[in-house]
Amino acid sequence: MNVNPDVAPAPGRLTVAAVLEQEEIRTGAPEVLAGGNRLSEEVRWVHVADSAAVGGLLEGGELVLTTGQAFRHSAEATGRFLDDVTAAGAAGVVIELVDERSEPATGAIAHLRAAVVGRDLPVVLLTRKVRFVRVTQVAHRVLVGEQLARVERARHVHEVFTQLSLESASEQRIVDRTAILLDSPVVLEDVAHRVLAFHGEDSVGLLRDWVQRARGVGYLEATGRRGGPEDWLQTPVGVRGRRWGRLVVPGPLVDDDEASQVLERAGQALTLARMAGRDERELLYQAQSGLIHELRHSHTLGEGEARTRAAALGLAEAPYYLPVVFRLDRHPDEDPTGLQLRERALLEELTRVVGRARRSALVAGMDSGSLGVLLPVPARQLEDGLVEDLCARLTAARRGEQEPDWSVGVAPSRPGLVEAAAGLDEAVQVAEIAGTLETRRQPFFRFGDLRLRGLLSNLRADPRVATFAAAELAPLLEDDDDAGLDLLERFLAHGGNKSALARTGYLSRPALYARLAKLQDKLGVSLDDAESRTALHVAVLCHRLQE
Repeated sequence: MNVNPDVAPAPGRLTVAAVLEQEEIRTGAPEVLAGGNRLSEEVRWVHVADSAAVGGLLEGGELVLTTGQAFRHSAEATGRFLDDVTAAGAAGVVIELVDERSEPATGAIAHLRAAVVGRDLPVVLLTRKVRFVRVTQVAHRVLVGEQLARVERARHVHEVFTQLSLESASEQRIVDRTAILLDSPVVLEDVAHRVLAFHGEDSVGLLRDWVQRARGVGYLEATGRRGGPEDWLQTPVGVRGRRWGRLVVPGPLVDDDEASQVLERAGQALTLARMAGRDERELLYQAQSGLIHELRHSHTLGEGEARTRAAALGLAEAPYYLPVVFRLDRHPDEDPTGLQLRERALLEELTRVVGRARRSALVAGMDSGSLGVLLPVPARQLEDGLVEDLCARLTAARRGEQEPDWSVGVAPSRPGLVEAAAGLDEAVQVAEIAGTLETRRQPFFRFGDLRLRGLLSNLRADPRVATFAAAELAPLLEDDDDAGLDLLERFLAHGGNKSALARTGYLSRPALYARLAKLQDKLGVSLDDAESRTALHVAVLCHRLQE
């Protein structure tokens, strides 16, 4: 099967077909032996390799260029190579099979033809010499240029919706800007499929039989398409568990990925706009936040005035006040707006839970992603029960939709409100450290529960601690050996038990033992020595806390 010159890449994508159309590749007389129906697949990177076991170096989406020196001697070896790259998720393989006289290697070509039978992976044969370095230069220039363009487009979208949020733009204005960015009609509907705002030149055609059509398009909890007769791109609007509508694009789009990014940011802006409209509740939150800020940072606010102002905000008088901090876990690749939305959702959930429990509290946002709570307690022996009940109610309020994605830190209670507010700093620190624990088997933590991590966290500002950690881990840190550091951390977490670590499936037993031997040589200490492991474990904890 020959390369089809009519197969063109979609705008903004590098495909297998596009690489095959390069002049340098065409000089190699390319012939597609398998996977001709997958030439339009996207290529994430171009990788040159002559090893027979290249799969471990791939992450998926690569186009592999090879001369096949390591496997061309037999059809079985060629088949194993193709199995390896297929399992690694490669986008395709280009194999140059030329002998030392620059003639087609007929024996190797026969082996390759036998090995590709029945395969779906795009496999391309070259029978003339090709400068692979030129192929990678051209491909990577396209890829890097497209990545930069995507970053610039994402920055522009972020700036547009940030400005709309700062200007307290209306729902209609947000929908209008979204439609302009997408160059497509956009509709905002509520959960009953009533149209709240829309933008489109043909409003009659856009909205005709809208409710009936929209009912046939099921809701999604994330941006995407549901499929079916009306295959709309949609994103939910509102915080999880309390969606109040969705934003949809009922027309065709050139690039779903870019459109999804715009639609998600628009949904976030609409959610923030709706939240900002809750004036009464917003004023209460602001008043509580302002008082807690003054309690933490003002040296002129006396206890009497603090209690009077807190009582006016609904805080009950009590013998003791307990500082509690909820710190949201950071999600990978989450932008600041997403974290802000989760923080706001947690603030509202926490306020409702406290009210339903017929209790009172001062609640305020602190550092990004953290909520501070001053909780009145009638007696110190009741503290743990009150916090456990609060955490349980908060978890139950999610109706089992998701596990808690926060850590809770508690500082000692104080008889004075001003003293208790000062304890929020300690509670923040406890919550931050608790968030680094691999497992959290209890609903909240105090400093005493954190043990060594708590001690090291208190000492992390001491330069001597940093010097100790840097010295112990120097061979790994100086080489930026993240893989070695990860292996060391896993090994120490399993108490230095190689068999226990091997049973986790992290690496096969022979590979694990070999890598541990290399790690030991690199560190220059014995990993079988208990004192060495203790020193390294402390150093790793210090290093992670410094990150």
